[in-house]
Amino acid sequence: MSMEYRHVKIKDLKIGQNAPVRVESMLKEPLSAYNEALGQCKALQDAGCELLRVAFPHADLKGELSQLNIDLDIPVMADIHFDPDLAIAAIDAGCPAIRINPGNMPPFKLQKLIEVALERDIVIRVGANSGSINYRQLLEAQGDRALALVIAVEEQLNLLLKENFGRIILSAKSTDVKETVRANLMLSEKYPHFPLHIGITEAGPGMTGLVRSAAGIGLMLAQGVGNTIRVSLTDDPVAEVEAGYEILRSLGLREHGVHLISCPTCGRRRINVASIVERIKPFLKDFPDGLTVAVMGCEVNGPQEAKSADIGIAGSPSGMILFTKGHVVGECSLDEMPHKLVLLVESLKKNREIDK
Repeated sequence: MSMEYRHVKIKDLKIGQNAPVRVESMLKEPLSAYNEALGQCKALQDAGCELLRVAFPHADLKGELSQLNIDLDIPVMADIHFDPDLAIAAIDAGCPAIRINPGNMPPFKLQKLIEVALERDIVIRVGANSGSINYRQLLEAQGDRALALVIAVEEQLNLLLKENFGRIILSAKSTDVKETVRANLMLSEKYPHFPLHIGITEAGPGMTGLVRSAAGIGLMLAQGVGNTIRVSLTDDPVAEVEAGYEILRSLGLREHGVHLISCPTCGRRRINVASIVERIKPFLKDFPDGLTVAVMGCEVNGPQEAKSADIGIAGSPSGMILFTKGHVVGECSLDEMPHKLVLLVESLKKNREIDK
């Protein structure tokens, strides 16, 4: 088949080629608890999630999956294991994309699914992970688990290509950062015409999961590898979306929400930086995307080291100062500070110094 597939579209969401790196997450509530599931989906949608993967373990949940596709504005990708008939049921329920796992999806059972996906312009993600590599794949790779992941992806990729199916996203994940990076670099080099979904699977809770995910995803993105990302955390999925955008922002790839910077503090600090950060967070959601806000402990770290910030707060001998791009523009008390920040943002908008 022709190899012109350098991007795919899931509904109106373009993935690959010159599209932005997309941020996705996965529903953690079961579809059977529909109200709770929908609430979590809405929260993810509000946080900026662009593609939502949903576990679809049995056909009895087809009605709930269908309703979810009606109730959400963002596209849903059904996560399918073992049974390709479930993938067809998910397509019937309105899912524009499905994910299949090469480790547990028998190739000889995929023919009907491919036919349906071709007829309805469905996107298929071939998503291998380290936990589902089989003995034969590992043997073929001579024990190289990164290569075994690539082999697992290739087996189903070749099957799809043989049937002239090209609306494909590739994915190879491991809990091991170096293993995942190597696998994706191999896939990117060998199959540059297919978008790649990247992440570190089962990264863990809290700080562990965040650091492991940022290290792995950051290494891949910095080398131009990856078109969609998921930060897999043992946490509220909204935290996954927020972390995803923070990784992209840190690499200069996307701006979503406010870029909040703050000093680590030292013996010079004149204000409680941590408490002020928490106090202003609720206001930041209404500030323009890409705005840099700084909270600094003293006049040294304030207008000086944070002079690139659009707006900032810093401790001073007399209390707190407000600054923009390194220039002091006023003083305020702790109680006045949130309101004065809002006024400062509005003033910058009015003078077109920041985008609205």
